[in-house]
Amino acid sequence: MYHGKAGRKLGRTSSHREAMFRNMVTSIIKHERIRTTDAKAKEVRKIAEKMITLGKRGDLHARRQALAFVRDKEMVQKLFGELSERYRERNGGYTRIVKVGYRAGDNAPVSILEFIAEDRKKEKADEKDKAKKRAKGKAETATQVKAPPKSKEKAKKSEYKEEGKKEKKDK
Repeated sequence: MYHGKAGRKLGRTSSHREAMFRNMVTSIIKHERIRTTDAKAKEVRKIAEKMITLGKRGDLHARRQALAFVRDKEMVQKLFGELSERYRERNGGYTRIVKVGYRAGDNAPVSILEFIAEDRKKEKADEKDKAKKRAKGKAETATQVKAPPKSKEKAKKSEYKEEGKKEKKDK
């Protein structure tokens, strides 16, 4: 039976797959964005999010666990410094996968795996608040502004309609 066999094999031996994942996680920590196939992105996302969680823990044991996987001291410093501070208040969901199409040559589905930027989220919230304030201000000014005067032809047509209504009421 096929119990407890989680994860994709990706057509590679276990050692090749593990080395590939190490390299990809190191690359996403370094560049904060990588372009790869959908299946690889979904597998690497799991590991990258675990690395961020280790960085947020911040103790010596977590640092050694991260070094055992990443094996690049500069990237581990970035992980435990910059990235852990960026996601300090966030409970999971540090990455996003954006599908970008199909690769020329083998038509494999390709996507971008990237870290979510917390700064952008705050900026968007601020922009929404400003837009709401502007909308309220426009609504208030719209009630104060009178309707523009009608053209002569429209004024005449409306007069005829009003006269017709008065005649119907009289009858």
